[in-house]
Amino acid sequence: MNDSTHDIRTRPGGLADAPAVLDMLDAAVVWMNGRGNTEQWGTTPYSRKPGGVARVERYMTENVPYIAELGGNGTPVGAMVLDSGPSPQMPIAPAGEPERYVRLLVSDRRYAGLGIGAALLAHAVEETRRAGVELLRVDCWAGGGGELVAFYERNGFAPADRFLADSWPGQVLARRVG
Repeated sequence: MNDSTHDIRTRPGGLADAPAVLDMLDAAVVWMNGRGNTEQWGTTPYSRKPGGVARVERYMTENVPYIAELGGNGTPVGAMVLDSGPSPQMPIAPAGEPERYVRLLVSDRRYAGLGIGAALLAHAVEETRRAGVELLRVDCWAGGGGELVAFYERNGFAPADRFLADSWPGQVLARRVG
């Protein structure tokens, strides 16, 4: 069940990976804030947000988590969580057909530029195919200069629906894998 891309190995995740995922999320908040982006995930480290730790623990136990490791050394450098649809807390309609949904995608900022996110998305495509499902979707922040939407487009996703979660602008993207 391991995929290898540019020395990036993907393995199933579990509850023991929650601290590493929280560290990646906290570092991502610091990185975004350092670039002037305080709107996407706010300014509070994810591990200190109300319900943040419990949410990551649920991702690791109730969804289908995957962990990216660099060079097989066992150190997590990225994480992805798949589910069968969007979060019920988001104003996103179900697809109306079977789908896999990327609920979380994060990489360790210390290893930026190595293709960790792309490798995890490629793994999501393969897992979606293996499940006999033809639609893979994800949602992301659509603010700023649209860099995150462009990242998903570069990885084979096409913009679908836009949405607002309170004042947070979001974009759903879809990819056919069948």
